[in-house]
Amino acid sequence: MTVSVNSSTLKRAPSTDGNVGGSAFADNVASLLERVEYRRCEKGEDLEAIYRLRYKAYRTNGFVAESPDRMTTDAFDDTPNSYRFGVWVDDTLVSTVRIHHVTPQQPYSPILGAFRDILEPRLARGETFVNPTLLAADPYYATIYRALPYVTLRIAVLANSYFDTTSCTCVIREEHTAFYRRVFGSAQVGEPRAYPPFSVPVMLYDSTCAINMKPTLDRFPFFRSTALERRLLFGRATMGEVGSLTILPTARYMKKAA
Repeated sequence: MTVSVNSSTLKRAPSTDGNVGGSAFADNVASLLERVEYRRCEKGEDLEAIYRLRYKAYRTNGFVAESPDRMTTDAFDDTPNSYRFGVWVDDTLVSTVRIHHVTPQQPYSPILGAFRDILEPRLARGETFVNPTLLAADPYYATIYRALPYVTLRIAVLANSYFDTTSCTCVIREEHTAFYRRVFGSAQVGEPRAYPPFSVPVMLYDSTCAINMKPTLDRFPFFRSTALERRLLFGRATMGEVGSLTILPTARYMKKAA
């Protein structure tokens, strides 16, 4: 079972019209990042915790059926190009997102199910994508931290930088299109299509990194990062090496250096 990248959290995201580089909004996001820990979850209690958080968020919004184990997961969680993250604020898990790095060598991602005819030719030309999915936020904390969508989707921005991808490609519902156009410069590709388990059509939205990455970083300084942070988030541990469990966002350091 696959769930779209979007949760109703995006409806609560504040408007960012105008130049927000030095605004109170950008400062609020940066302040929240001071209290954030990112964790790449690969096994154990952290992984189960984000599966339960997905279920809680989607069940609250009526997106998934009731399940005895109260977890939401699918086959794409275990593909070799899958990266599952939790976002902790003050030691409390508040949101999660999954990232797929889609390449011609590893074409595994939920977006290929509904939009294969559009994306396979692009992969054949050598394009690569970051596909964020299963974005979910704790319903309680989503009302407290209005900047949570930006803090969580910051991981997708970092993934595009780390993997040097052609674009960030998302499946979204109509009510969230304005957010992705405004924040990431995303554009609709093709017509709306069915995308189970949702009962409404979804759209494929694409943000070309060569065009949109620099304006996004200029407008939203909290999306900036260091090479070290990106490597800790997405670098695979070698045999016998213990991967980093907790990564502190580096946007505050980038802001001071700017």
